[in-house]
Amino acid sequence: MLEKYLTKTEFNSYEDLIENYKLNIPENFNFAYDIVDEWAKKDRNKTALIWCDDFGNEKNFTFNDLMTLSNKAANYLLSRGIKKGDKVLLILKQRPEVWVSLLALNKIGAVSIPCSYQQTEKDITYRITASNAKMIIIADDAEIVKHLKIIEKSYPDILILSEGKDNGFKNFSKEIEKFPDTLKRIENKTSDPMLIYFSSGTTGMPKMVLHDNSYPLGHITTAKYWQCAENNTKHLTMSDSGWAKFGWGKIYGQWICGAIIVAYDTEKFAPHRLLEKIDKLKLTTFCAPPTVFRFLVQEDLCKYDFSTIKHCCIAGEPLNPEIFNKFKEYTGLDIYEGFGQSETSVMIANYPYFKIKPGSIGKASPLYNIDIVDENGKHCEDGIVGSVVVKNIDKFRPAGLFLNYINDDNANKQSFKNNMYNTGDTAWRDSEGYFWFVGRNDDVIKCSGYRIGPFEVESVLAEHDAVLECAVTAAPDPKRGQIVKATVVLNKGWAASDELVIELQEHVKKLTAPYKYPRIVEFVPELPKTIGGKIKRAEIRKEVASG
Repeated sequence: MLEKYLTKTEFNSYEDLIENYKLNIPENFNFAYDIVDEWAKKDRNKTALIWCDDFGNEKNFTFNDLMTLSNKAANYLLSRGIKKGDKVLLILKQRPEVWVSLLALNKIGAVSIPCSYQQTEKDITYRITASNAKMIIIADDAEIVKHLKIIEKSYPDILILSEGKDNGFKNFSKEIEKFPDTLKRIENKTSDPMLIYFSSGTTGMPKMVLHDNSYPLGHITTAKYWQCAENNTKHLTMSDSGWAKFGWGKIYGQWICGAIIVAYDTEKFAPHRLLEKIDKLKLTTFCAPPTVFRFLVQEDLCKYDFSTIKHCCIAGEPLNPEIFNKFKEYTGLDIYEGFGQSETSVMIANYPYFKIKPGSIGKASPLYNIDIVDENGKHCEDGIVGSVVVKNIDKFRPAGLFLNYINDDNANKQSFKNNMYNTGDTAWRDSEGYFWFVGRNDDVIKCSGYRIGPFEVESVLAEHDAVLECAVTAAPDPKRGQIVKATVVLNKGWAASDELVIELQEHVKKLTAPYKYPRIVEFVPELPKTIGGKIKRAEIRKEVASG
């Protein structure tokens, strides 16, 4: 399947990849028809998806199964008046119906809006109103159902479906069974809207990130060259369907490569249960947020079989070198970090063609013309911290790069200027072309004239035996403007004390520039995180500001 869209699929070196990677984008590409249905026609028994949960349930789906189910769902949606361009919210956790729904909506030209099951009634209402959604498809989850029961009173025109048991809403799975399993192709353009993500954002309300039908093709680099997904091998990415990480690792690039997606539909993350699934399912490739790896290295990894795993990746936040080294010591596996956003596919990554430098996010993707620039949009020399940007987007707009923020002129003006897309993230590049993440522009701490990236302080703290994980943020200070605060979760066997605060401060002073040490250290049982594993630094900053 890759050969249809790439002039060349195998590369001898990173330089070969950068120079000769060429993506061929048809004018009427549709992922559901051109990838999923084509695999089904090529081999009706080819496995596409292995779904499992915490209760011993497991289901296998072939591409043929998904073709017929998505055809049924598309016919049903059409019968309910959903048409090209209509917006549909999906709150489906990791139920099999999320794949069926995404494919069906893609086939009829409707726009999918994945949402997290952790959202409140207020969150969901905002997304309905902002997007002008025509339908919501939800999982049979008690909390989600409770929110939707309230919401439907205010939005009587929205059709709310459930994919599970009887809860007062129409049962999606039962409804679609009444409809034909064949569908005449509904033509579209590659440039037509396909998908909207609501970005988490660090300030203000979440923004609507719009992608077109080229988005799946942008994830070939994500899946094939960073995650190393291969035909008929098993790949697991840890992510709920409401996050962009799902698009990165659980559907698009992986199926273009012909890989089998493993879906672990867990209600609550527990390291030992994940390790049991890895052991049982015999994965080939594995991708998870740094938080997952931090907890995995606390388990007895010798009890589990990692022999089938050939490649591991992380994204979402940088991984501290300490965890990288511990995981390799226990398993023999390197962890290949990648960097990108809801607005993009993988932009910078550690590819197998070159040696990993622990702590670095790697080198630029062949899809993106990446640079580091100052506040005036001028190129930064090696070693200088600046903003990560994608250059020359008028001449070549990469597949995978979003179109715009919907109904947000201010955000578009800030992000698109000087013929560049500014990610809002800061980093620096070394003399060998490796990039080193510093933080979101909003996360950088400005203390007495110094600019301090939270990740570098977190990496040093993580090397101390007492620290399981930590978040470094700014705290207001009348003299210095801001000072460094560390919010720390302790390892088992350690207790919070004034003596430990001093020990951690001295530890930072010894291993990095002394001005970076945390003047405030707070011990907490856990850090606030998104379901995707990102630390909610904005929430920590807000708590500090409110006193």
